[in-house]
Amino acid sequence: MKFDMGAQVLTSLMSKSRNSSTDLGTLIQQLINAAQPLEGKFNGQGKVAFDSFKERADGITKELNASLSAILGGQSGMEQAFSSGDQEHGENAKTQMASANFDAARFRGR
Repeated sequence: MKFDMGAQVLTSLMSKSRNSSTDLGTLIQQLINAAQPLEGKFNGQGKVAFDSFKERADGITKELNASLSAILGGQSGMEQAFSSGDQEHGENAKTQMASANFDAARFRGR
């Protein structure tokens, strides 16, 4: 099995995830702002649900941001692991090539 990934794949993924996190936070804030004119327009269970939404919106935003931050941390760890693994693989190859006897592999006619 062969696994081939470009050097910039995880960097690009982290950048896109970071942008998505910002976009998500902005969208949630826009939702909260859009609901603002409705405040005070509900009675009974509608008021309870609306107040609960407003009360929980900031917490939900914080939880989503914390989750996305954890994802970014995981992506960063993967990037470090792949990078160090790639570097180690290169160093191992150089070490093996340095100790190889390439002259012994030459084919000479008799």
